[in-house]
Amino acid sequence: MLTGEKKKQGSDYAICVIMALAMALNYQIFILSNAFAPAGLNGLATMVQYLFHFSVGYMSLLINIPLAVFTFFAVDRRFALKTLVFSLTFSFALLFLQKLDLTRFIYHTRDGKSTLLAPVVSGVINGAIYGVTIRRGGSTGGTDFVAAYVHKKRPEYSLVHVIFALNTAVAVLSYFVYDFNIEPVILCIVYCFITSRVSDDMLKAGQQAIRAEIVTPHAEEVADCLLRELRHGVTILPAVGGYSHRTKSMLICVINKHQITQFSELMRQFPDTFVCVSNVTETLGNFKKVSR
Repeated sequence: MLTGEKKKQGSDYAICVIMALAMALNYQIFILSNAFAPAGLNGLATMVQYLFHFSVGYMSLLINIPLAVFTFFAVDRRFALKTLVFSLTFSFALLFLQKLDLTRFIYHTRDGKSTLLAPVVSGVINGAIYGVTIRRGGSTGGTDFVAAYVHKKRPEYSLVHVIFALNTAVAVLSYFVYDFNIEPVILCIVYCFITSRVSDDMLKAGQQAIRAEIVTPHAEEVADCLLRELRHGVTILPAVGGYSHRTKSMLICVINKHQITQFSELMRQFPDTFVCVSNVTETLGNFKKVSR
Protein backbone atom coordinates (compact mmCIF):
# COMPACT_ATOMS: atom_id res chain seq x y z
CA MET A 1 0.00 0.00 0.00
CA LEU A 2 1.08 3.57 -0.67
CA THR A 3 2.29 5.61 2.25
CA GLY A 4 0.73 8.97 3.08
CA GLU A 5 3.67 10.86 1.60
CA LYS A 6 3.53 8.92 -1.67
CA LYS A 7 -0.21 9.46 -1.92
CA LYS A 8 0.28 13.18 -1.42
CA GLN A 9 2.99 13.34 -4.07
CA GLY A 10 0.83 11.36 -6.47
CA SER A 11 -2.05 13.74 -5.81
CA ASP A 12 0.24 16.72 -6.42
CA TYR A 13 1.35 15.38 -9.80
CA ALA A 14 -2.24 14.53 -10.79
CA ILE A 15 -3.40 18.06 -9.96
CA CYS A 16 -0.47 19.54 -11.91
CA VAL A 17 -1.57 17.49 -14.93
CA ILE A 18 -5.19 18.64 -14.58
CA MET A 19 -4.14 22.28 -14.21
CA ALA A 20 -1.89 22.01 -17.28
CA LEU A 21 -4.75 20.61 -19.34
CA ALA A 22 -6.96 23.47 -18.19
CA MET A 23 -4.27 26.00 -19.09
CA ALA A 24 -3.83 24.52 -22.58
CA LEU A 25 -7.59 24.75 -23.14
CA ASN A 26 -7.58 28.31 -21.82
CA TYR A 27 -4.84 29.29 -24.26
CA GLN A 28 -6.59 27.71 -27.21
CA ILE A 29 -10.02 29.20 -26.49
CA PHE A 30 -9.25 32.67 -25.11
CA ILE A 31 -5.66 33.72 -25.83
CA LEU A 32 -4.21 32.53 -29.13
CA SER A 33 -7.12 33.72 -31.26
CA ASN A 34 -7.42 37.20 -29.78
CA ALA A 35 -4.19 38.94 -30.78
CA PHE A 36 -2.68 39.70 -27.39
CA ALA A 37 0.27 38.29 -25.46
CA PRO A 38 -0.06 36.94 -21.90
CA ALA A 39 2.52 37.47 -19.18
CA GLY A 40 6.00 35.97 -18.89
CA LEU A 41 7.89 33.78 -21.32
CA ASN A 42 4.65 32.33 -22.68
CA GLY A 43 3.85 35.85 -23.83
CA LEU A 44 6.99 35.82 -25.96
CA ALA A 45 6.07 32.35 -27.22
CA THR A 46 2.60 33.59 -28.15
CA MET A 47 4.06 36.41 -30.21
CA VAL A 48 6.45 33.98 -31.93
CA GLN A 49 3.47 31.84 -32.92
CA TYR A 50 1.62 34.91 -34.22
CA LEU A 51 4.58 36.01 -36.36
CA PHE A 52 6.08 32.71 -37.52
CA HIS A 53 3.29 30.17 -36.89
CA PHE A 54 5.62 28.21 -34.62
CA SER A 55 3.37 26.72 -31.95
CA VAL A 56 3.47 27.88 -28.33
CA GLY A 57 3.51 24.18 -27.49
CA TYR A 58 6.89 23.70 -29.15
CA MET A 59 8.25 26.95 -27.74
CA SER A 60 7.23 25.88 -24.25
CA LEU A 61 9.16 22.64 -24.65
CA LEU A 62 12.26 24.46 -25.90
CA ILE A 63 12.13 26.91 -23.00
CA ASN A 64 11.08 24.74 -20.08
CA ILE A 65 12.94 21.46 -20.58
CA PRO A 66 16.45 23.02 -20.25
CA LEU A 67 15.27 25.19 -17.35
CA ALA A 68 13.75 22.14 -15.62
CA VAL A 69 16.96 20.14 -15.97
CA PHE A 70 18.99 23.04 -14.58
CA THR A 71 16.57 23.55 -11.68
CA PHE A 72 16.56 19.80 -10.93
CA PHE A 73 20.29 19.85 -10.18
CA ALA A 74 20.73 23.42 -8.95
CA VAL A 75 17.61 24.14 -6.88
CA ASP A 76 14.99 21.55 -5.93
CA ARG A 77 14.24 18.19 -7.52
CA ARG A 78 10.57 17.89 -6.59
CA PHE A 79 9.80 21.42 -7.69
CA ALA A 80 11.60 20.85 -10.99
CA LEU A 81 9.84 17.53 -11.65
CA LYS A 82 6.36 18.85 -10.87
CA THR A 83 6.94 21.90 -13.03
CA LEU A 84 8.34 19.75 -15.82
CA VAL A 85 5.26 17.49 -15.68
CA PHE A 86 3.08 20.60 -15.90
CA SER A 87 5.07 22.03 -18.82
CA LEU A 88 5.11 18.76 -20.78
CA THR A 89 1.39 18.22 -20.26
CA PHE A 90 0.61 21.80 -21.26
CA SER A 91 2.76 21.61 -24.41
CA PHE A 92 1.47 18.28 -25.68
CA ALA A 93 -2.14 19.12 -24.79
CA LEU A 94 -1.88 22.44 -26.66
CA LEU A 95 -0.33 20.76 -29.70
CA PHE A 96 -3.16 18.22 -29.67
CA LEU A 97 -5.86 20.89 -29.31
CA GLN A 98 -4.41 22.85 -32.23
CA LYS A 99 -5.05 19.85 -34.47
CA LEU A 100 -8.74 19.78 -33.53
CA ASP A 101 -11.50 21.92 -34.99
CA LEU A 102 -12.63 23.91 -31.96
CA THR A 103 -14.10 26.79 -33.95
CA ARG A 104 -17.45 26.50 -32.18
CA PHE A 105 -15.81 26.97 -28.78
CA ILE A 106 -13.08 29.53 -29.46
CA TYR A 107 -13.86 33.04 -28.32
CA HIS A 108 -12.64 35.62 -30.81
CA THR A 109 -13.07 39.36 -31.20
CA ARG A 110 -12.69 39.95 -34.91
CA ASP A 111 -15.86 42.05 -34.82
CA GLY A 112 -14.23 44.35 -32.26
CA LYS A 113 -16.87 43.74 -29.59
CA SER A 114 -16.18 42.69 -25.98
CA THR A 115 -12.43 42.73 -26.57
CA LEU A 116 -11.62 42.86 -22.86
CA LEU A 117 -13.43 39.61 -22.10
CA ALA A 118 -10.59 37.46 -23.48
CA PRO A 119 -7.82 38.72 -21.15
CA VAL A 120 -10.24 39.03 -18.23
CA VAL A 121 -11.51 35.44 -18.45
CA SER A 122 -8.13 33.94 -19.36
CA GLY A 123 -6.44 35.97 -16.60
CA VAL A 124 -8.87 34.68 -13.99
CA ILE A 125 -8.45 31.08 -15.14
CA ASN A 126 -4.66 31.16 -15.40
CA GLY A 127 -4.37 33.03 -12.10
CA ALA A 128 -6.33 30.27 -10.38
CA ILE A 129 -4.25 27.59 -12.16
CA TYR A 130 -1.03 29.26 -11.06
CA GLY A 131 -2.19 29.53 -7.45
CA VAL A 132 -3.29 25.89 -7.24
CA THR A 133 -0.08 24.64 -8.88
CA ILE A 134 2.19 26.67 -6.59
CA ARG A 135 0.32 25.39 -3.51
CA ARG A 136 1.08 21.86 -4.72
CA GLY A 137 4.83 22.54 -4.87
CA GLY A 138 5.11 23.06 -8.62
CA SER A 139 4.70 25.95 -11.02
CA THR A 140 3.71 26.79 -14.57
CA GLY A 141 7.33 27.05 -15.69
CA GLY A 142 9.15 29.87 -17.44
CA THR A 143 10.15 32.67 -15.08
CA ASP A 144 9.24 30.49 -12.08
CA PHE A 145 12.39 28.44 -12.69
CA VAL A 146 14.45 31.62 -12.63
CA ALA A 147 12.66 32.82 -9.51
CA ALA A 148 13.36 29.54 -7.70
CA TYR A 149 17.07 29.72 -8.52
CA VAL A 150 17.45 33.36 -7.52
CA HIS A 151 15.53 32.75 -4.29
CA LYS A 152 17.86 29.90 -3.36
CA LYS A 153 21.04 31.82 -4.11
CA ARG A 154 19.88 35.26 -2.99
CA PRO A 155 16.82 34.88 -0.71
CA GLU A 156 17.00 38.57 0.14
CA TYR A 157 16.45 39.58 -3.48
CA SER A 158 12.99 40.48 -4.73
CA LEU A 159 11.96 39.31 -8.19
CA VAL A 160 9.10 41.77 -8.39
CA HIS A 161 11.15 44.19 -10.48
CA VAL A 162 12.47 41.44 -12.76
CA ILE A 163 8.99 40.03 -13.43
CA PHE A 164 7.61 43.54 -13.88
CA ALA A 165 10.36 44.34 -16.39
CA LEU A 166 9.68 41.13 -18.35
CA ASN A 167 5.94 41.76 -18.46
CA THR A 168 6.56 45.37 -19.50
CA ALA A 169 8.81 44.16 -22.32
CA VAL A 170 6.09 41.74 -23.46
CA ALA A 171 3.49 44.52 -23.40
CA VAL A 172 5.72 46.92 -25.35
CA LEU A 173 6.74 44.29 -27.92
CA SER A 174 3.11 43.39 -28.48
CA TYR A 175 2.56 46.87 -29.90
CA PHE A 176 5.01 46.17 -32.73
CA VAL A 177 4.05 42.52 -33.20
CA TYR A 178 0.31 43.07 -33.48
CA ASP A 179 0.36 45.60 -36.33
CA PHE A 180 1.33 48.70 -34.32
CA ASN A 181 -1.93 48.61 -32.40
CA ILE A 182 -2.21 49.93 -28.84
CA GLU A 183 -5.07 47.60 -27.96
CA PRO A 184 -2.89 44.45 -27.49
CA VAL A 185 -0.75 46.42 -25.03
CA ILE A 186 -3.82 47.28 -22.96
CA LEU A 187 -5.06 43.68 -23.10
CA CYS A 188 -1.66 42.42 -21.97
CA ILE A 189 -1.67 44.81 -18.99
CA VAL A 190 -5.20 43.76 -18.04
CA TYR A 191 -4.24 40.09 -18.27
CA CYS A 192 -1.10 40.56 -16.12
CA PHE A 193 -3.00 42.49 -13.46
CA ILE A 194 -5.88 40.02 -13.19
CA THR A 195 -3.61 36.96 -13.23
CA SER A 196 -1.47 38.43 -10.45
CA ARG A 197 -4.44 39.35 -8.26
CA VAL A 198 -6.21 36.01 -8.66
CA SER A 199 -3.05 33.96 -8.06
CA ASP A 200 -2.22 36.02 -4.95
CA ASP A 201 -5.70 35.42 -3.58
CA MET A 202 -5.39 31.69 -4.29
CA LEU A 203 -2.01 31.49 -2.57
CA LYS A 204 -3.32 33.37 0.49
CA ALA A 205 -6.51 31.33 0.72
CA GLY A 206 -6.52 29.43 4.00
CA GLN A 207 -3.73 31.61 5.42
CA GLN A 208 -5.74 34.76 6.03
CA ALA A 209 -7.68 35.04 9.25
CA ILE A 210 -9.04 37.43 11.87
CA ARG A 211 -7.12 38.39 15.01
CA ALA A 212 -9.27 39.37 17.97
CA GLU A 213 -7.90 41.14 21.04
CA ILE A 214 -10.47 40.88 23.81
CA VAL A 215 -10.25 42.92 27.02
CA THR A 216 -12.60 41.49 29.62
CA PRO A 217 -13.02 40.75 33.34
CA HIS A 218 -14.47 37.36 32.34
CA ALA A 219 -11.37 35.76 30.89
CA GLU A 220 -12.16 32.16 31.74
CA GLU A 221 -15.78 32.38 30.58
CA VAL A 222 -14.86 34.02 27.28
CA ALA A 223 -12.00 31.59 26.65
CA ASP A 224 -14.22 28.60 27.35
CA CYS A 225 -16.93 30.00 25.07
CA LEU A 226 -14.52 30.49 22.16
CA LEU A 227 -12.97 27.08 22.62
CA ARG A 228 -16.35 25.38 22.85
CA GLU A 229 -18.16 27.21 20.05
CA LEU A 230 -15.42 28.14 17.57
CA ARG A 231 -12.85 25.47 18.39
CA HIS A 232 -10.00 27.95 18.63
CA GLY A 233 -7.45 28.30 21.39
CA VAL A 234 -6.98 31.53 23.30
CA THR A 235 -3.92 33.20 24.83
CA ILE A 236 -4.66 35.04 28.08
CA LEU A 237 -2.52 38.00 29.16
CA PRO A 238 -2.86 40.19 32.28
CA ALA A 239 -4.06 43.76 31.59
CA VAL A 240 -4.82 46.94 33.54
CA GLY A 241 -7.31 49.60 32.47
CA GLY A 242 -5.60 52.92 31.73
CA TYR A 243 -8.55 54.97 33.03
CA SER A 244 -10.08 52.81 35.76
CA HIS A 245 -6.82 51.08 36.74
CA ARG A 246 -8.87 47.92 37.22
CA THR A 247 -7.23 44.57 36.69
CA LYS A 248 -8.56 42.74 33.65
CA SER A 249 -7.36 40.20 31.12
CA MET A 250 -6.62 40.47 27.42
CA LEU A 251 -7.37 37.43 25.29
CA ILE A 252 -5.78 36.96 21.89
CA CYS A 253 -7.57 34.65 19.51
CA VAL A 254 -7.16 33.98 15.78
CA ILE A 255 -10.27 32.77 13.99
CA ASN A 256 -11.27 31.97 10.42
CA LYS A 257 -12.83 34.82 8.45
CA HIS A 258 -16.11 33.01 7.94
CA GLN A 259 -16.53 32.80 11.73
CA ILE A 260 -16.64 36.56 12.30
CA THR A 261 -20.46 36.70 12.49
CA GLN A 262 -20.62 33.88 15.02
CA PHE A 263 -17.78 35.46 16.96
CA SER A 264 -19.65 38.79 17.15
CA GLU A 265 -22.77 37.06 18.45
CA LEU A 266 -20.75 35.29 21.14
CA MET A 267 -19.15 38.55 22.29
CA ARG A 268 -22.57 40.15 22.77
CA GLN A 269 -23.03 37.81 25.71
CA PHE A 270 -20.38 39.83 27.56
CA PRO A 271 -21.51 43.49 27.45
CA ASP A 272 -18.61 44.76 29.58
CA THR A 273 -16.07 43.30 27.16
CA PHE A 274 -14.07 45.33 24.62
CA VAL A 275 -12.96 43.68 21.37
CA CYS A 276 -10.47 44.92 18.78
CA VAL A 277 -10.47 43.02 15.46
CA SER A 278 -7.81 43.13 12.72
CA ASN A 279 -6.93 41.19 9.59
CA VAL A 280 -4.14 38.62 9.62
CA THR A 281 -2.46 38.17 6.25
CA GLU A 282 -0.81 34.85 7.09
CA THR A 283 -1.01 32.20 9.76
CA LEU A 284 1.45 29.44 10.57
CA GLY A 285 0.56 26.32 12.47
CA ASN A 286 -2.76 24.65 13.17
CA PHE A 287 -5.26 27.33 14.20
CA LYS A 288 -8.30 25.86 12.46
CA LYS A 289 -9.60 23.41 15.01
CA VAL A 290 -8.95 22.32 18.56
CA SER A 291 -10.10 18.91 19.76
CA ARG A 292 -11.39 18.56 23.30
